[in-house]
Amino acid sequence: MLTRAKTLFLAHPQSVNESYFQHMGVALRYAGTFAFCAFCALVHAFLPFLFEKTASTIVKNMVANMNARMDAPQGKVETKVQPAE
Repeated sequence: MLTRAKTLFLAHPQSVNESYFQHMGVALRYAGTFAFCAFCALVHAFLPFLFEKTASTIVKNMVANMNARMDAPQGKVETKVQPAE
């Protein structure tokens, strides 16, 4: 049972060449960034003159960061390019 739990917790982090805690740190940073993006998008929804390109710029930077980190078998994160509003 303990071996199965260890496998579940470590398989994905190892697949991207990270330890459990390294992967936790990266995932928590992404979560914080997503939370900030959500805040900016929410403010922008009501006050469109604020944060005009903030969320989209941050997401593009996150994709570039993920692609730079990604040497795992899953391959690169693909995006469709859309013109900004």
